[in-house]
Amino acid sequence: MSEAAHLRACPIGWGLPAPRWLLQNACSKASLPRATQDLDLFVAPTRANLEALKRALSALFDDPAVDEIDPDDLLGDYPAVEYVPPHGRFWIDIITRLGSAFSWEDVDAQAEELSLHGVVVRVATAQLLYAMKKDTVRLQARADAARLRAAFDLEDQGAR
Repeated sequence: MSEAAHLRACPIGWGLPAPRWLLQNACSKASLPRATQDLDLFVAPTRANLEALKRALSALFDDPAVDEIDPDDLLGDYPAVEYVPPHGRFWIDIITRLGSAFSWEDVDAQAEELSLHGVVVRVATAQLLYAMKKDTVRLQARADAARLRAAFDLEDQGAR
């Protein structure tokens, strides 16, 4: 199935009662290519929303492992989980907050809408992605932040 067909078939962001998900992929979203094998979904931390996400993943991948995604974890002490679809070609990081640095409300307030193959999705802005990556311990995230800063002439002030 083509990328466009997957987007149209996938119920992420449409066809379900008001799900709140934000796509983020620092370099591809910002037109700075980098080989990546993950998709980050920053998800509004409500039980109904997390259950809607599980239904969407189940419909897309028909994978019983989706049942192992526990909303209680994501709403509690473990605000991020990794889901790997059966094909194993990429993984999805499901995130409800990044520690105390970034909550759903912080991220959603700075998101923008983007049309992908005619489907409107919410994505993190380059400024927000820079703010989220610049102080991390992961070297690749810091490298992404430096590339975003240079490409978009971003400043540290007002990044959050």
